[in-house]
Amino acid sequence: MQTDTEIIVEKLDIKNPVIVTSFPGIGLVGTIASAHLITEFKLKSVGYIDAKNLPPIATLLDGIVVPPIRIYQLTDNEIVFIHSDVPIKEEIVYDLVHRIVEWASGINAKKIYSMAGVATFEGKNRVFGAATREELLDELKEHVEIFKTGTISGIAGSILNECVIRRFPGLILLGETYGFNPDPRAAAQVIEALNKIFGMDVGTERLIKEAEFIEAQMQKLAEETKVQEEKPVTKEEFPMFG
Repeated sequence: MQTDTEIIVEKLDIKNPVIVTSFPGIGLVGTIASAHLITEFKLKSVGYIDAKNLPPIATLLDGIVVPPIRIYQLTDNEIVFIHSDVPIKEEIVYDLVHRIVEWASGINAKKIYSMAGVATFEGKNRVFGAATREELLDELKEHVEIFKTGTISGIAGSILNECVIRRFPGLILLGETYGFNPDPRAAAQVIEALNKIFGMDVGTERLIKEAEFIEAQMQKLAEETKVQEEKPVTKEEFPMFG
């Protein structure tokens, strides 16, 4: 199948990784969580994703221009992170997620986790989980609350759908948040869940301590994401987004 999306990786040192994806969505929960993990583990980019019609934005890290969607590897825990600094337009989502799941299958990845946010307006700081297969819930249910009914829109939902179509294991962790404003506290809860699932010990104190600074720093991205993803929601279900 011809695709407008390319995944370019210099070298992977993990034979059967778990892939963890994060794209800007409600509360920027996944984006903040993965940025924190990348910083804490001092990871270096090993690749990137190039897709047509990405937003016309140059991402800077320490004064150096880098691709907006980057790939990192955490060899000790056999995890490959796909981290995006830009919201994804609806018209390129299908091609992008198709390529990601195809690539994951091609490198013999074990499964794909997505990190995202869910707005419940209850403020209980919970983390919800869902999966594409019943047996996959077993690795979630002791650490998070299973989200039994609702919808997951945005790119996180599209990744799960593609996993179902390709019969590839897919899971999602959703940090509870109030809305589109950046929410480092919800991101910290998702990281705590990942710590339990993957046997990691990543501190979240800095996220909590610098929450106000992070919220202000990422407000513009949150506003851009809101334009891309905001949709009407029924009273009976939580408004869920990637």
